Amino acid sequence: MHGWIILDKPYGLGSTQAVGAIKRGLRELGHNVSVRGANRVKVGHGGTLDPLATGVLPIALGEATKLTGRMLDASKSYDFTIAFGTQTATLDAEGQGVATSDHRPTLAEVAAVLPRFTGPIDQAPPAYSAIKVDGRRAYDRARAGQAVAMKPRGVTVHALAIASPPLPPSRGERLDCITLHADVSKGTYIRSLARDIALALNTVGHVTMLRRTRAGPFGLENAISLDKWDQAAKARALDTLILPFEAGLDDIPALSLDPGEAGAIRQGRVLAGKQAEDGLYCAWDGDVPVALVELAGGNAHVVRGFNFCTDPMSKERNS
Repeated sequence: MHGWIILDKPYGLGSTQAVGAIKRGLRELGHNVSVRGANRVKVGHGGTLDPLATGVLPIALGEATKLTGRMLDASKSYDFTIAFGTQTATLDAEGQGVATSDHRPTLAEVAAVLPRFTGPIDQAPPAYSAIKVDGRRAYDRARAGQAVAMKPRGVTVHALAIASPPLPPSRGERLDCITLHADVSKGTYIRSLARDIALALNTVGHVTMLRRTRAGPFGLENAISLDKWDQAAKARALDTLILPFEAGLDDIPALSLDPGEAGAIRQGRVLAGKQAEDGLYCAWDGDVPVALVELAGGNAHVVRGFNFCTDPMSKERNS
């Protein structure tokens, strides 16, 4: 069993809890499930999503767990609401207020400031984050009452726009909140982005709604609810909800190998004389994925090998 479950993670559920819920469904079908271990279905997620956030959480099965690192590096998209007037310690609705402002921006002012946060920017991550400061998680220091100085880091906001509200306010009306859509690079903290946008509008704010709409190649159109997963598990129909392994490779071109070349790649050897442009490829032996390879100057170097069966019974065991 190798592939992807794209969960529409509900509010209040942590990523680890979500993985646990998927594993319970697999156990309904009698699969031996673990995070690690030979002859077991490995399960892992491709990017943490806070309990207070909802939306796309890719969960990998089997050999697809070897692609979760790429998922962590992938660009992501979010819808989020900024409530103006109060900044909290956590920069979301869970924290205590630490600053207030009576000023409220107009829609025109919000629209005018967004280009300042589009493209490469520097942002200081939230103190309540998993980043390590002097060997300890920042959120552990913050919860202990320590002052945490977070160093700014470079990220990229590919696109940032006002989400279309059902009844748009007039451009001169003062706003208590605004919902935005952002396409961002890895490492971007939406809570920090919301904080900085509010400050640029001469007020303060915090995130009250955060929904991930896309993670790498996976969007809400691929996502299922936990209820649907549980129902499918009871009906023994989970296969209808699992996307194939190659769904996580939509942005990677294929490199076809003959059996001899595939054998060399499986042994970790450099493959010379491949006529293709430099870059990352997924090497295939027929319809069997062999490895992610980096091609440079005609030489293919193994980045990550896959362990799929290649005997006549492989399709049955890998489905």
